[in-house]
Amino acid sequence: MSNPLPEAALNQLFFDARTHNTWRDQEVSDEQLHRLLDILKMAPTSANCSPARFYFIKSKAAKARLKTYLSGNNAEKTMAAPVCAIIGYDLEFYEHLPRLFPHTNAKSWFAGNDAKIAETAVRNGTLQGAYLIMAARSLGLDCGPMSGFDQAGVDREFFAGTSIRSNFLCNIGYGDHKDVFPRSPRFDFEDVAIIL
Repeated sequence: MSNPLPEAALNQLFFDARTHNTWRDQEVSDEQLHRLLDILKMAPTSANCSPARFYFIKSKAAKARLKTYLSGNNAEKTMAAPVCAIIGYDLEFYEHLPRLFPHTNAKSWFAGNDAKIAETAVRNGTLQGAYLIMAARSLGLDCGPMSGFDQAGVDREFFAGTSIRSNFLCNIGYGDHKDVFPRSPRFDFEDVAIIL
């Protein structure tokens, strides 16, 4: 049986963790990105479908390609971040189910059912994007997730000729804590939950 995490770990993952908009000039290594993926891929998706695809935008050339499609001040903060992850989802994820879920013919659950494919890809790809945030925080990295971008433009620029579509973006690095906004209010249990 697993033991509860110590309070320090909960603080790092949730209570003290914040969305960052400004970044310290400190590199995120390729090794850290590999470790990040090694962690997040272990979290659950339905039928282990794992539809998320991650494009880690790190070089100046790749950032220049992305900048055109960013809204408002998202361009400035993304150019300053060490890495911007494009979290996408693959609409042909089910082609990999014979490998990822080999004990049954799960591919047949999806083939030819576009609505089910899209629903499953978006839901589980979004879950995996959230796992990315938690995995990054567990490694001592900060995150700045955002949705202010031209999805169709990003899809043309980075995913042309593929079955991948963009979902959201997440800047990753070492945040500058002096520029963090005050924490916004959160709901109380009674506002959003019922125990039946």
